[in-house]
Amino acid sequence: MTALGFLYPGHGAEDDYPRAEQLLGSDIRLDVVHTAGAEGPPGVDALRATGTPERLAAGVEGLRLAGVEAVVWASTGGSFVYGPQGAHDQVRALAVTAGMPASSTSFAFVHAAQEIGARRVAVAATYPDDVAGLFADFLRAGGVEVTGVHASAAGDLDETALIALARQADRPDADAVLIPDTALRTVAHLPALERALAKPVLTANQVTAWEALRLTDRRVNAPALGALFTREPIVQV
Repeated sequence: MTALGFLYPGHGAEDDYPRAEQLLGSDIRLDVVHTAGAEGPPGVDALRATGTPERLAAGVEGLRLAGVEAVVWASTGGSFVYGPQGAHDQVRALAVTAGMPASSTSFAFVHAAQEIGARRVAVAATYPDDVAGLFADFLRAGGVEVTGVHASAAGDLDETALIALARQADRPDADAVLIPDTALRTVAHLPALERALAKPVLTANQVTAWEALRLTDRRVNAPALGALFTREPIVQV
């Protein structure tokens, strides 16, 4: 049994993790511990507040007691708003506090894009324009070209609305479409999203689960979780 830990800010789409656990169909357990979520609109200051060392450390003990082997900060906005170096410092501090490998959803997107060979991506963000721009900057710093960013304020979206959002963001020259908000339920809709766009779609809770597997050197073939979970790793040249 491989046990993987996730620090999830507040409440929203955390049920994506038990759903992903079922779809992985292997000896893998996904444990979620909630940390304090953002207060007010998802601006830069509110997102930075969710990712402070104190807030992350408060959730670590529960994961350690659960016997997890790696931990991922399951927040995209709560990591990339610190910038590349700040986000590196954040996960480094988390790893030291937890005593195990650690990462965050922002880095998961960079690693997942590399995994599927997506050199150019389009972003379908449910953030304000300035926050969405910071995510695009973070991707570029990780070597991923961003062909376009579509920013749209939205709450929980059903499958039809998710597909519409992804189509609005898609560009002909994008190798994949990224949906970065961990507050969106997307795991159940990945096959439909990829059929509709005819290309890989990377979503926040999907890549977060994959990143935890990567930290423990586990590879699972799970077609229901999208192209990310079906492809052989790409060797970058």
